[in-house]
Amino acid sequence: MSNMDMVRGLQERAARALPAEHVRDVEGWRLGLAPSCSWWVGSVLPHGDAQPDDLARRVVGAEGFYAGHGKAARFQISPGACPEGLDTVLAERGYRRQSAVSLQVASVARVREQAAAGSLRVRLEERPTRAWFDIWRAVHADGGDARSEWDMLARVEPPTAYACAVIGDDVVAVGRTVADTGWAGVFSMATLPAARGKGAARAVLVALADWAGAHAAGRMYLQVERDNAPALRLYERTGFSELCGYHYRTAG
Repeated sequence: MSNMDMVRGLQERAARALPAEHVRDVEGWRLGLAPSCSWWVGSVLPHGDAQPDDLARRVVGAEGFYAGHGKAARFQISPGACPEGLDTVLAERGYRRQSAVSLQVASVARVREQAAAGSLRVRLEERPTRAWFDIWRAVHADGGDARSEWDMLARVEPPTAYACAVIGDDVVAVGRTVADTGWAGVFSMATLPAARGKGAARAVLVALADWAGAHAAGRMYLQVERDNAPALRLYERTGFSELCGYHYRTAG
């Protein structure tokens, strides 16, 4: 499998793990609409091939879809996995470049090696609990509607696992994973500020890796913003490395 095919496959798995409320497939481009969720849930995944002279037509079609719902179009741009020239076409149409992201991968075995004596206790659930959701919201709430975020999680197809790292009786860090055709995606990592530096996030990752290994997933992937230095250090220490970088283009 080429890197391009792997990138496309992982990003399509990620889209299934972050399911939009409405999805339209147009000639291989996935148009997601999630009006009240975090913005990255509702974007265009433009993986279907397109000839250079056809790009503008297809961009205009996507713009019409989002305009019809009162939203601006936003495209996820992964070099090598999107049609050549798309980023340039969007820039020429006035789209802003935003949110540089690193797509990273690791073997489940490598992540599991990071377990250490005295690691924090981690609970795993099949569904998000209120305690799990409250920690995630406390760290990452960006104006998205809480009810819509709950609904998004309810749309995720199993098998899934929600992890809570606990100190005493208090949940201090969370994360979730979705197993999908041999891979386990890592999402929603969050640690309360007072618990940082105590191994909570690493304990969550190791617990998710243990679960992944038990659910026929030999490899893991995640997406992290490139300006999040603490998270990048954590993922490097636990065995992840970058497969590719990507960014978004937003209309207006």
